Amino acid sequence: MMKIALIGASGFVGNAVLKEAVSRGNKVTAIVRNPAKVATLDGVTAVKADVTDIPALKATIADADIVISAFNGGWGDPDIYAKHSTGSKAIIEAVKAAGKRVVVVGGAGSLEIDGKQLVDGPDFPAAYKDGARAARDALAALRKETGFQWSFISPAIMMAPGERTGKFRLGGDQPVFDAGGQSHISVEDFAVAVVDEAEHPVHTGKRFTLGY
Repeated sequence: MMKIALIGASGFVGNAVLKEAVSRGNKVTAIVRNPAKVATLDGVTAVKADVTDIPALKATIADADIVISAFNGGWGDPDIYAKHSTGSKAIIEAVKAAGKRVVVVGGAGSLEIDGKQLVDGPDFPAAYKDGARAARDALAALRKETGFQWSFISPAIMMAPGERTGKFRLGGDQPVFDAGGQSHISVEDFAVAVVDEAEHPVHTGKRFTLGY
């Protein structure tokens, strides 16, 4: 059993990670903007916090064994790039100050095909570009950091609600494609990979991805 501090626990990915984490017997501090949106589950304590308040966030994660950040600047917000960038930087500063290990949930936009990141391609959806750029830049900043342990996980190109199979393949900076040429994962299986890395880190100091 671990004590997990989960930032963004009420979001699409965060909620799936929350359910997966507690299903394994872990205790979770769910760090969110609105505690009322956190699923009511045994072993979960919801805490309202502003991730840009570094001293307060440091205090909130002080007792955790591991921090998982599913933070998102807010899809549909015209200021998502600035908000995601500011929040991501503050989270890392708080993690470093608290001396914790962190698993960061990122996007698929920074995955590469033929040396080019997906977010820079002409077919990348415009509605998601600013958020994807912010997540890409957060990964670049992490790669320059030293003195603490981090992992960064990107989903497959397509992620949607589905089945928890626990069966998928891992990759590095390139998308994982199935036999039909599709890169996809259920959010439930994505959560499995996130909690796996939290419990048994094998990608420290690296980005990894997954797909069927």
